[in-house]
Amino acid sequence: MLASSPRPCPAPRAASAEDWAERAVQALRDEALLTPKPALVDRRGSGAHHDLDLARMLRSAEALRLPFTQMARAAQAASPSCALRTQLAGIGRCAEQRMLMATGGANAHRGAIWALGLLVAAAALHGERGIEAERLASTAAAIARHPDRDAADTDSHGARVGRRYGVGGAKAEACDGFPHALRLGLPRLRQARARGGSEQHARLDALLAIMSRLADTCLLHRAGPLALATARHGAQSVLDLGGSGTEQGMQALRRLDHALVLLHASPGGSADLLAVTLFLDGTAPLPASA
Repeated sequence: MLASSPRPCPAPRAASAEDWAERAVQALRDEALLTPKPALVDRRGSGAHHDLDLARMLRSAEALRLPFTQMARAAQAASPSCALRTQLAGIGRCAEQRMLMATGGANAHRGAIWALGLLVAAAALHGERGIEAERLASTAAAIARHPDRDAADTDSHGARVGRRYGVGGAKAEACDGFPHALRLGLPRLRQARARGGSEQHARLDALLAIMSRLADTCLLHRAGPLALATARHGAQSVLDLGGSGTEQGMQALRRLDHALVLLHASPGGSADLLAVTLFLDGTAPLPASA
Protein backbone atom coordinates (compact mmCIF):
# COMPACT_ATOMS: atom_id res chain seq x y z
CA MET A 1 0.00 0.00 0.00
CA LEU A 2 1.45 3.34 -1.03
CA ALA A 3 2.02 5.89 1.67
CA SER A 4 -0.02 9.00 1.22
CA SER A 5 1.86 12.16 0.36
CA PRO A 6 1.99 14.78 3.09
CA ARG A 7 -0.38 17.63 2.60
CA PRO A 8 1.33 20.90 1.77
CA CYS A 9 1.23 23.49 4.52
CA PRO A 10 -1.13 26.34 3.71
CA ALA A 11 0.53 29.60 2.81
CA PRO A 12 0.60 32.10 5.67
CA ARG A 13 -2.28 34.52 5.57
CA ALA A 14 -1.21 37.94 4.33
CA ALA A 15 -1.25 40.66 6.95
CA SER A 16 -4.48 42.63 6.76
CA ALA A 17 -5.20 46.28 7.43
CA GLU A 18 -6.81 45.18 10.68
CA ASP A 19 -3.59 43.38 11.68
CA TRP A 20 -1.49 46.52 11.31
CA ALA A 21 -4.09 48.65 13.10
CA GLU A 22 -4.12 46.17 15.97
CA ARG A 23 -0.33 46.41 16.22
CA ALA A 24 -0.50 50.21 16.38
CA VAL A 25 -3.24 50.21 19.01
CA GLN A 26 -1.34 47.64 21.06
CA ALA A 27 1.82 49.76 20.90
CA LEU A 28 -0.13 52.72 22.31
CA ARG A 29 -1.68 50.57 25.02
CA ASP A 30 1.70 49.11 25.98
CA GLU A 31 3.24 52.58 26.19
CA ALA A 32 0.41 53.89 28.36
CA LEU A 33 0.45 50.92 30.74
CA LEU A 34 4.24 50.90 31.19
CA THR A 35 5.04 51.93 34.79
CA PRO A 36 6.81 53.87 36.27
CA LYS A 37 7.50 56.41 33.52
CA PRO A 38 8.96 59.83 34.36
CA ALA A 39 6.20 62.46 34.45
CA LEU A 40 4.02 60.50 32.02
CA VAL A 41 0.58 58.97 32.50
CA ASP A 42 0.86 55.39 33.76
CA ARG A 43 -0.71 53.00 36.25
CA ARG A 44 0.33 55.28 39.16
CA GLY A 45 -1.43 58.42 37.97
CA SER A 46 -1.30 61.37 35.59
CA GLY A 47 2.34 62.40 35.96
CA ALA A 48 2.78 66.02 34.91
CA HIS A 49 -0.58 66.08 33.12
CA HIS A 50 -3.72 67.68 34.50
CA ASP A 51 -6.10 66.69 31.71
CA LEU A 52 -5.13 63.05 31.08
CA ASP A 53 -5.24 59.79 32.99
CA LEU A 54 -4.76 56.13 32.11
CA ALA A 55 -8.42 55.55 31.28
CA ARG A 56 -8.39 58.43 28.78
CA MET A 57 -5.16 57.20 27.22
CA LEU A 58 -6.60 53.73 26.72
CA ARG A 59 -9.87 55.09 25.30
CA SER A 60 -7.89 57.23 22.89
CA ALA A 61 -5.83 54.25 21.72
CA GLU A 62 -8.95 52.22 21.01
CA ALA A 63 -10.63 55.15 19.24
CA LEU A 64 -7.72 55.17 16.78
CA ARG A 65 -8.25 51.58 15.64
CA LEU A 66 -10.64 52.55 12.82
CA PRO A 67 -8.50 55.37 11.37
CA PHE A 68 -5.37 53.20 11.55
CA THR A 69 -7.27 50.52 9.64
CA GLN A 70 -8.35 53.11 7.07
CA MET A 71 -4.76 54.31 6.67
CA ALA A 72 -3.57 50.77 6.08
CA ARG A 73 -6.29 50.17 3.49
CA ALA A 74 -5.41 53.40 1.71
CA ALA A 75 -1.79 52.27 1.38
CA GLN A 76 -2.45 48.74 0.12
CA ALA A 77 -1.15 48.41 -3.44
CA ALA A 78 -0.04 52.06 -3.33
CA SER A 79 3.38 53.70 -3.33
CA PRO A 80 4.83 56.74 -1.53
CA SER A 81 3.31 59.74 -3.27
CA CYS A 82 1.73 63.11 -2.73
CA ALA A 83 -1.69 61.54 -3.27
CA LEU A 84 -1.14 58.92 -0.58
CA ARG A 85 0.33 61.46 1.84
CA THR A 86 -2.68 63.74 1.35
CA GLN A 87 -5.14 60.88 1.82
CA LEU A 88 -3.40 59.75 5.01
CA ALA A 89 -3.40 63.30 6.36
CA GLY A 90 -7.15 63.57 5.82
CA ILE A 91 -7.71 60.35 7.74
CA GLY A 92 -5.33 61.65 10.41
CA ARG A 93 -7.40 64.79 10.93
CA CYS A 94 -10.49 62.64 11.45
CA ALA A 95 -8.45 60.51 13.85
CA GLU A 96 -7.63 63.59 15.91
CA GLN A 97 -11.33 64.34 16.26
CA ARG A 98 -11.99 60.77 17.42
CA MET A 99 -9.17 61.13 19.95
CA LEU A 100 -10.58 64.39 21.31
CA MET A 101 -14.05 62.88 21.62
CA ALA A 102 -12.60 59.90 23.52
CA THR A 103 -10.61 62.06 25.94
CA GLY A 104 -13.00 64.95 26.49
CA GLY A 105 -10.86 67.33 24.48
CA ALA A 106 -7.38 66.35 25.71
CA ASN A 107 -4.47 65.68 23.38
CA ALA A 108 -3.47 62.11 24.20
CA HIS A 109 -1.95 60.93 20.91
CA ARG A 110 -1.68 63.66 18.28
CA GLY A 111 2.00 62.93 17.66
CA ALA A 112 1.43 59.20 17.70
CA ILE A 113 -1.33 59.48 15.08
CA TRP A 114 1.24 61.03 12.74
CA ALA A 115 4.05 58.58 13.50
CA LEU A 116 2.11 55.33 13.76
CA GLY A 117 -0.18 56.30 10.90
CA LEU A 118 2.85 56.54 8.62
CA LEU A 119 4.18 53.20 9.86
CA VAL A 120 0.84 51.45 9.49
CA ALA A 121 0.64 52.74 5.93
CA ALA A 122 4.23 51.67 5.21
CA ALA A 123 3.56 48.19 6.57
CA ALA A 124 0.39 47.79 4.50
CA LEU A 125 2.17 49.11 1.43
CA HIS A 126 4.71 46.28 1.67
CA GLY A 127 2.09 43.74 2.69
CA GLU A 128 4.70 41.40 4.19
CA ARG A 129 4.64 40.04 7.70
CA GLY A 130 8.35 39.98 8.48
CA ILE A 131 9.37 43.47 7.40
CA GLU A 132 12.71 44.64 8.74
CA ALA A 133 12.36 47.64 11.03
CA GLU A 134 14.80 49.75 9.03
CA ARG A 135 12.98 49.08 5.77
CA LEU A 136 9.64 49.91 7.35
CA ALA A 137 10.95 53.17 8.80
CA SER A 138 12.52 54.10 5.46
CA THR A 139 9.22 53.60 3.63
CA ALA A 140 7.36 55.65 6.23
CA ALA A 141 9.91 58.43 5.74
CA ALA A 142 9.41 58.32 1.98
CA ILE A 143 5.69 58.91 2.52
CA ALA A 144 6.26 61.65 5.11
CA ARG A 145 8.51 63.67 2.78
CA HIS A 146 5.66 64.25 0.33
CA PRO A 147 3.51 67.35 0.90
CA ASP A 148 -0.07 67.28 2.13
CA ARG A 149 -1.96 69.17 -0.56
CA ASP A 150 -4.89 69.85 1.76
CA ALA A 151 -2.87 71.09 4.73
CA ALA A 152 -4.01 74.35 6.24
CA ASP A 153 -1.61 76.83 7.77
CA THR A 154 -1.43 76.02 11.47
CA ASP A 155 0.46 77.49 14.37
CA SER A 156 0.74 74.45 16.60
CA HIS A 157 2.75 74.17 19.79
CA GLY A 158 5.29 72.04 17.95
CA ALA A 159 5.67 74.54 15.13
CA ARG A 160 6.20 77.43 17.54
CA VAL A 161 8.73 75.45 19.57
CA GLY A 162 10.53 74.46 16.40
CA ARG A 163 10.90 78.07 15.27
CA ARG A 164 11.95 79.29 18.70
CA TYR A 165 14.54 76.62 19.49
CA GLY A 166 15.54 75.47 16.01
CA VAL A 167 14.42 71.85 16.42
CA GLY A 168 12.67 69.69 13.87
CA GLY A 169 10.07 67.97 16.02
CA ALA A 170 7.82 65.10 15.00
CA LYS A 171 7.80 65.95 11.28
CA ALA A 172 11.59 65.91 11.00
CA GLU A 173 11.78 62.69 13.01
CA ALA A 174 9.45 60.96 10.57
CA CYS A 175 11.12 62.37 7.47
CA ASP A 176 14.47 61.12 8.79
CA GLY A 177 13.12 57.61 9.31
CA PHE A 178 12.56 57.73 13.10
CA PRO A 179 16.26 57.64 14.06
CA HIS A 180 15.68 57.95 17.80
CA ALA A 181 13.45 54.87 17.77
CA LEU A 182 15.55 52.92 15.29
CA ARG A 183 19.03 53.77 16.58
CA LEU A 184 18.38 54.29 20.30
CA GLY A 185 15.07 52.84 21.50
CA LEU A 186 15.07 49.57 19.57
CA PRO A 187 18.70 48.56 20.27
CA ARG A 188 18.34 49.37 23.97
CA LEU A 189 15.09 47.37 24.15
CA ARG A 190 16.68 44.30 22.59
CA GLN A 191 19.96 44.61 24.51
CA ALA A 192 18.10 44.74 27.82
CA ARG A 193 16.15 41.61 26.91
CA ALA A 194 19.33 39.83 25.82
CA ARG A 195 20.85 40.54 29.23
CA GLY A 196 17.91 38.78 30.86
CA GLY A 197 16.05 41.88 32.03
CA SER A 198 12.30 41.97 32.44
CA GLU A 199 10.14 43.33 29.64
CA GLN A 200 9.09 46.21 31.89
CA HIS A 201 12.68 47.32 32.49
CA ALA A 202 13.66 46.75 28.86
CA ARG A 203 10.86 49.09 27.74
CA LEU A 204 11.67 51.67 30.40
CA ASP A 205 15.32 51.66 29.34
CA ALA A 206 14.26 52.10 25.71
CA LEU A 207 12.22 55.15 26.72
CA LEU A 208 15.14 56.55 28.70
CA ALA A 209 17.53 56.04 25.79
CA ILE A 210 15.22 58.09 23.58
CA MET A 211 14.80 60.77 26.25
CA SER A 212 18.56 61.08 26.71
CA ARG A 213 19.02 62.37 23.15
CA LEU A 214 15.70 63.63 21.76
CA ALA A 215 14.99 67.36 21.51
CA ASP A 216 11.48 66.69 22.83
CA THR A 217 9.21 69.53 21.76
CA CYS A 218 6.67 68.61 24.46
CA LEU A 219 9.27 69.34 27.13
CA LEU A 220 10.37 72.54 25.40
CA HIS A 221 6.78 73.72 25.09
CA ARG A 222 6.00 73.01 28.73
CA ALA A 223 9.09 74.42 30.45
CA GLY A 224 11.75 75.34 27.90
CA PRO A 225 15.41 74.28 27.84
CA LEU A 226 15.51 73.60 31.59
CA ALA A 227 12.98 70.79 31.21
CA LEU A 228 14.82 69.34 28.22
CA ALA A 229 18.17 69.43 30.02
CA THR A 230 16.62 67.89 33.14
CA ALA A 231 15.08 65.05 31.13
CA ARG A 232 18.20 64.33 29.09
CA HIS A 233 20.59 64.40 32.04
CA GLY A 234 18.25 62.43 34.29
CA ALA A 235 17.57 59.75 31.68
CA GLN A 236 21.27 59.30 30.98
CA SER A 237 21.95 59.05 34.71
CA VAL A 238 19.52 56.15 35.02
CA LEU A 239 21.20 54.35 32.13
CA ASP A 240 24.68 55.02 33.52
CA LEU A 241 23.61 53.39 36.78
CA GLY A 242 22.71 50.18 34.98
CA GLY A 243 19.20 51.05 33.87
CA SER A 244 15.81 50.85 35.51
CA GLY A 245 16.39 47.23 36.49
CA THR A 246 18.96 48.16 39.15
CA GLU A 247 18.11 49.60 42.54
CA GLN A 248 20.26 52.69 41.95
CA GLY A 249 18.84 53.14 38.47
CA MET A 250 15.27 52.98 39.73
CA GLN A 251 16.05 55.51 42.45
CA ALA A 252 17.44 57.85 39.78
CA LEU A 253 14.32 57.32 37.67
CA ARG A 254 12.13 58.32 40.61
CA ARG A 255 14.25 61.46 41.12
CA LEU A 256 13.81 62.30 37.44
CA ASP A 257 10.07 61.76 37.70
CA HIS A 258 9.89 64.12 40.69
CA ALA A 259 11.98 66.81 38.97
CA LEU A 260 9.89 66.80 35.79
CA VAL A 261 6.58 66.82 37.67
CA LEU A 262 7.78 69.88 39.60
CA LEU A 263 8.45 71.55 36.24
CA HIS A 264 5.00 70.45 34.97
CA ALA A 265 6.87 68.96 32.01
CA SER A 266 6.09 65.64 30.35
CA PRO A 267 8.27 63.96 27.67
CA GLY A 268 5.36 63.25 25.35
CA GLY A 269 7.48 63.16 22.21
CA SER A 270 9.66 60.47 23.76
CA ALA A 271 6.55 58.49 24.72
CA ASP A 272 5.32 58.63 21.11
CA LEU A 273 8.69 57.31 19.95
CA LEU A 274 8.55 54.51 22.49
CA ALA A 275 5.27 53.47 20.85
CA VAL A 276 7.06 53.66 17.49
CA THR A 277 9.84 51.49 18.92
CA LEU A 278 7.32 48.90 20.10
CA PHE A 279 5.62 48.90 16.71
CA LEU A 280 8.95 48.42 14.92
CA ASP A 281 9.97 45.72 17.37
CA GLY A 282 6.77 43.82 16.62
CA THR A 283 7.04 43.81 12.84
CA ALA A 284 8.39 40.25 12.64
CA PRO A 285 6.14 38.08 14.83
CA LEU A 286 2.65 38.60 13.42
CA PRO A 287 0.73 35.35 13.82
CA ALA A 288 0.62 33.06 10.78
CA SER A 289 -3.14 32.76 11.05
CA ALA A 290 -6.00 34.37 12.86
